[in-house]
Amino acid sequence: MQSQMLQSRLEALKIEHRDLDMAIQALAESSVPDQLQLARFKKRKLALRDQIAALESHLVPDIIA
Repeated sequence: MQSQMLQSRLEALKIEHRDLDMAIQALAESSVPDQLQLARFKKRKLALRDQIAALESHLVPDIIA
């Protein structure tokens, strides 16, 4: 049950990360990009990446070499 909740959260974070990536690209390609909004989007995207990495490391068992 806990693993399913984490997996669902992981998928939601990945979708938000992908959506932010598209928003950043669209904003950057606009004629006059809003630099402050771009910075906010990029900061949020980095935070999402960190959350995704943390969840993935929690879901994947450690492999002893």
